[in-house]
Amino acid sequence: MVAYGKLAAWYDRLMAGVPYDRWLRFAEAYWEKRGLRPRVVADVGCGTGNTAIAFAASGMRVYGIDLSEDMLAVAAAKEARVREEGRSCAPVVWLRQDMRELELPEPVDAAVSFCDCLNYLLEEDDLSQAFAAVYRALKPGGTFLFDMHAPETLRRYAHDQPFVLTEPDVCYIWTCRFDDRRCEIEHDLTVFVRSGRSDCYERFGEVHIQRAYSWKRVAEKLRAVGFVDVDVFSDFTWKKPGRTSLRLFFGAVRP
Repeated sequence: MVAYGKLAAWYDRLMAGVPYDRWLRFAEAYWEKRGLRPRVVADVGCGTGNTAIAFAASGMRVYGIDLSEDMLAVAAAKEARVREEGRSCAPVVWLRQDMRELELPEPVDAAVSFCDCLNYLLEEDDLSQAFAAVYRALKPGGTFLFDMHAPETLRRYAHDQPFVLTEPDVCYIWTCRFDDRRCEIEHDLTVFVRSGRSDCYERFGEVHIQRAYSWKRVAEKLRAVGFVDVDVFSDFTWKKPGRTSLRLFFGAVRP
């Protein structure tokens, strides 16, 4: 598992193109398809809180769960700014937890985990533990909706790397090493951040490891812990995944 450190303060800036609005619309459409109106939601692997705060702004009670204290600090500060600006937002409860050991103060109507958080689980047993923990956290009839990188995505990262960003106050070099046998990728990120108004830059690095699984294997793991009505979708559509799918979506129900 990866705990984002210094990267947390720069995450939103460096990941400005992440389509959070698409995840929100997809979740709302999935719940509508199932005739659900969740009132209490757990955002597992909430990061800097973009989706958790959006759910709270729509009136839901939200638990934002992440392993990184630094990411949660950014999320809490972001929520505070929303209130300072006078925008409506239900309080978010921020919890530092490992998703494999998830424990919430109350059962929830729905759980989500977006932006390929579950690809950080590097063994099938880790997936099973996380799925079982979410299952226990849901009310009967509750839903779990999440996405994962497909194997093809990791192969494309390995083929297209390195990735480079150069801006006046921040730069990064992002390289990858791919293990085809395990379908596992190591992202090596080196970041340079300008120190104040000087021409000096602080350098820091992080290594992130992700693994992709076949959608059939993930669906099997969900069913094995008790989930039913397991659906698999592809790339923000309701289509079934194929060989060229890049992002897999899974929806499952606790009976």
